[in-house]
Amino acid sequence: MGKERAQLLGLAFDTVTMEEAVARCVAMCHAERTSHMVVTANASYLCIMRQDPELARACRAAELVVADGMSVVWALRASGQAVPERVPGVELMEHLLAAAGKHRLRVYFLGARREVVSKLAELSQAQGIEIAGFRDGYFGPEDDLDIVEEIRASGAHMLFVGMPTPFKELWCERYRDRLNVPVIMGVGGSFDVLAGFIKRAPRVIQSYGMEWFWRLMMEPRKLWKRYLITNSQFIWFGGLEIVARRLGAMPVGANKVHAP
Repeated sequence: MGKERAQLLGLAFDTVTMEEAVARCVAMCHAERTSHMVVTANASYLCIMRQDPELARACRAAELVVADGMSVVWALRASGQAVPERVPGVELMEHLLAAAGKHRLRVYFLGARREVVSKLAELSQAQGIEIAGFRDGYFGPEDDLDIVEEIRASGAHMLFVGMPTPFKELWCERYRDRLNVPVIMGVGGSFDVLAGFIKRAPRVIQSYGMEWFWRLMMEPRKLWKRYLITNSQFIWFGGLEIVARRLGAMPVGANKVHAP
């Protein structure tokens, strides 16, 4: 039986370290060629899920779910559930790219602006990573099947989708079986960071759980609603669940969801 997962606001989290998450993804690439979804969920995800049943279903169907955000880690720990560390999506992607180079795995990048994704592919290739292909994120529903077939034919072991939530989760879940890519991971704005177009918060700011504020300052028009509104919702709903779990008021068996 697999390791027990931690639960918060309707989503089960795998209690893994960064090293364990990478090892699990590499094992997926070497196993039978079946698509596996990887979700890096933060406070915003959990709040959007409350209003979006399709997103909730897509996230719950993922084979690996990690806590991307110190607020999620703190809430899980405050509710009495053990989580070893935060596993940020951008860092998980960095580690997976390094593992791809080491294990000779092919990667495909889908999303962001053309200049961003092409720069990311160029930098990755310079580091010895085999690029199966890349495409920007500006396409319509009529292009979906052609893109899916292109990715499938590329023989990619890992697909990174740099597009907004909930689009990327719904798109990946909708086409996961047709894509036939062992590891499919939505990474939001990570392409911009790894390609050098956006600077990440200093480590000290990350350690205090304030990376969201740094990103808000970098892209205020794009992110103000997400952070100022969803963070408030997370504090309220997360706080209620923490109290309920501490008082033993959660439904019986709520924590008995096990990893595959």
